[in-house]
Amino acid sequence: MPPAHPFDDDKLKEECGIFGVLGTMDAANFVALGLHALQHRGQEAGGIVSYDPDHGFNSARRFGYVRDNFTSQKVMETLPGALSIGHVRYSTTGSKGQTAIRDVQPFFGEFAMGGAAIAHNGNITNADSLRRELIERGSIFQSSSDSECIIHLMARSLQRNIPERMEDALRRVEGAFSIVAMTRTKLIGVRDPLGVRPLVLGKLETGYVLSSETCALDIIGAEFVREIEPGEMVVITEKGVESHHPFRPQKSRFCIFEHVYFSRPDSILGGRSVYETRENIGRELAKEAPVEADLVCPVPDSGTPAAIGYSLESGIPYAMGIIRNQYMGRTFIEPTESIRNMGVRLKLNVNRALIKGKRVILVDDSVVRGTTSRKIKEMILDAGAAEVHFRIASPPTAWPCFYGVDTPQREKLLAATMSEEEMTEHLGVDSLKFISLDGLYRAVGEAKGRDNDSPQYCDACFSGEYPVEPADQIEKGFEMKAAE
Repeated sequence: MPPAHPFDDDKLKEECGIFGVLGTMDAANFVALGLHALQHRGQEAGGIVSYDPDHGFNSARRFGYVRDNFTSQKVMETLPGALSIGHVRYSTTGSKGQTAIRDVQPFFGEFAMGGAAIAHNGNITNADSLRRELIERGSIFQSSSDSECIIHLMARSLQRNIPERMEDALRRVEGAFSIVAMTRTKLIGVRDPLGVRPLVLGKLETGYVLSSETCALDIIGAEFVREIEPGEMVVITEKGVESHHPFRPQKSRFCIFEHVYFSRPDSILGGRSVYETRENIGRELAKEAPVEADLVCPVPDSGTPAAIGYSLESGIPYAMGIIRNQYMGRTFIEPTESIRNMGVRLKLNVNRALIKGKRVILVDDSVVRGTTSRKIKEMILDAGAAEVHFRIASPPTAWPCFYGVDTPQREKLLAATMSEEEMTEHLGVDSLKFISLDGLYRAVGEAKGRDNDSPQYCDACFSGEYPVEPADQIEKGFEMKAAE
């Protein structure tokens, strides 16, 4: 597998995307289209499982993009049937950089009452202890993924059928999980009690769809029905949708970074357009951190809606001061050291005629390590900009995520070791401002900002307040935020 591009490591990595279809012939083809729409959630690998009464369960798992692996007739003919699920992956657990094909989901298990496949978006925070327990009791793991624990827990359950075994298994699991699963006749969707990761239900003319995001429903012409509720399990058959709530009710803590960056801007989250929310974030940022300037420019592509909002609120003209090379994928291979040293220029180029002599506001979604921000600043100054001001459409990312997002260790997060003033000096910009956590909450629809006693979202990457204790990480020495 080619190495990831070195300048993609300064973003929080999307978790995974999941998609399932029941009730339409050649369901795997619909799943491939859905996964293509969810490619932004994982570019490392993908897999599809289908079921057909004449051929049983069939699977295909590949490294790389959906478009390169699941568009050929030869591959798709091996995945017949009217029931199928799929998964696109960026590894958040397991052997990063050395992913084996056995780590690629969906995972499959053969039980006494028949086979089942499962695809998981999120992260199990007690996976290490579960894994040790299961191995001691005789389980043999085939992968390094935390998701495989669910299959083994299901195998050891004494419940009567697969949905009940899944309920039984998931009651042992801590952390974040949105799941699509399938048996020979059922499509199953589950969200964890906090609803950290998204999952939606759609309707086709002859069947049903489960998807991480609504944008993937659009690509196959499915009608959006509703979001799967936090703590809900839906069991879908040809007869319709059954809803269960197998977990103790808890207050929802949906990931707020889905609004900032992870979800596609054409998706709907919580009844709100992601694009409009990001534009609102830009407007709120302009209110909180105004500055005199000539142009507002996005850092493509994730900073674009917020930059538009900042421009509209501030009255400063919006301009494409940085142009992205749309044809350089995330697995670009650099043949020489000299080309590697070109860095961000492989991916982004400054619109020199526009930038020269101007005071420029650069709007980006986040600052993680700060390496790319420094290089972009240098490019803008090299193009003749008079001033460079960074405005960031999220609060400082000072804490790692343990719920399905690949973030660096805390000491490698710029905001964990530096104040805003120190970061400004480190990046070498004229000013640097982040939206406040209250401002972000206002932008996503909480009029009074964040309720410190009862926050509506999971914002642990900003606040250090984890709604589920990351037991495995604490065991490895991670220090939680001290109580104030």
